[in-house]
Amino acid sequence: MSQPSAGAQSPFKQPKAVWAVAFACVVSFMGIGLVDPILPAISADLHASPSQVTLLFTSYLVVTAVAMLVTGFVSSRIGAKRTLIAGLALIVVFSALAGTSGSIAGIIGFRAGWGLGNALFIATSLAVIVASASGGLSGAIIAYESALGLGIAVGPLLGGLLGDVSWRGPFYGVAVLMAIALIATITLVRPQPKPARKTSIADPIKALRHRGLLVMSLTALCYNWGFFTVLGYAPFPMHLSALRLGLVFTGWGLLVAVFAVFGAPWLQRRLGLARTLYFNLALFAVDVAVIAIFVNSQATLIVAVIVAGVFIGVNNTVTTQAVMMVAPVERPVASAAYGFVRFIGGGLAPFAAGKMAEHANIHVPFAVGAAAIALGIVVLAIGHGDLTRAERNQAEVDAEASGGGPDAEVTEAAEAGSGSGS
Repeated sequence: MSQPSAGAQSPFKQPKAVWAVAFACVVSFMGIGLVDPILPAISADLHASPSQVTLLFTSYLVVTAVAMLVTGFVSSRIGAKRTLIAGLALIVVFSALAGTSGSIAGIIGFRAGWGLGNALFIATSLAVIVASASGGLSGAIIAYESALGLGIAVGPLLGGLLGDVSWRGPFYGVAVLMAIALIATITLVRPQPKPARKTSIADPIKALRHRGLLVMSLTALCYNWGFFTVLGYAPFPMHLSALRLGLVFTGWGLLVAVFAVFGAPWLQRRLGLARTLYFNLALFAVDVAVIAIFVNSQATLIVAVIVAGVFIGVNNTVTTQAVMMVAPVERPVASAAYGFVRFIGGGLAPFAAGKMAEHANIHVPFAVGAAAIALGIVVLAIGHGDLTRAERNQAEVDAEASGGGPDAEVTEAAEAGSGSGS
């Protein structure tokens, strides 16, 4: 199992370019939880059913998933910085347009455009952070996951505060903040070297022939099904105002951030990568099962949703590190393949949850979510040997980084590019 690198620099001592991209990451990942507090308000104001409103998640994440297949093609030709800028610009435009929309169909469409920008951004943001960050590969990932966790935590709070005035407010708020992030990226981030080989659109699909990458991707699909069932549908049975929903999901997001940055490394040092993943997924499945059983108890539902942040935070960091090490292909290709599969699961889950609740009862979607996470453990066990190799590779990279010598793996990640997320 990997041990902490004694000589590694603090992941929080970073150049301005890292903080510029990290700020953009914060705002980008606000988009995940931003709409949670306003889902019931949009449903009531636009006379849409819960399953129609959950399409705000589906259009956003499914488009993100499909677009992941072309992000490597784009970034390997125009460079990481220009890809970042294009993604940020699209998010600014489509989040503002979502705020002006007068129909649920319009918001769903604009969220799809937002998803395209999100794919371009997240597919290259980690690569830029790795290229610019100090503290080695693990330090860069922790800095990235800190931004991710903060964005997930702040998104619901912003959504609740602005959504308490109008459901349009959160969309305009993201547009303004992302415009600031766009300016910071243009000003502070240096152009990154293009990879030696240009990526084709078919490369990510071909990469899924590698067992380790396929196993991690399918595990993430199962995990994300449970994750986005909770995130996309739990606001409806809570029966809270936009502000109170925002506070609930802010508590959830804070636990995501804390356990992504501190909890995951602590568990990984003591249990190792594979055991941490098994243990964490098992507890998350139990938590979602509790939601399924006690969904009509408002207090139990709120507590279980907040506690879910612990397991999501750990999974985000550990899975990111595993995927970056497990695939025997270029990291942008592995990232695109992995992102495509996992975001499909995350995108379909909220809409499926709404339909299951409409045709059966409110318990069913969460029971299916818990079963999906449990299935992910079974899938993960198939690739246990690959996880062991990934753990050894990560230990070697961290050892090289802490020794102060040239880190070939980190350099490769910086030049090639990668993506991450929940």
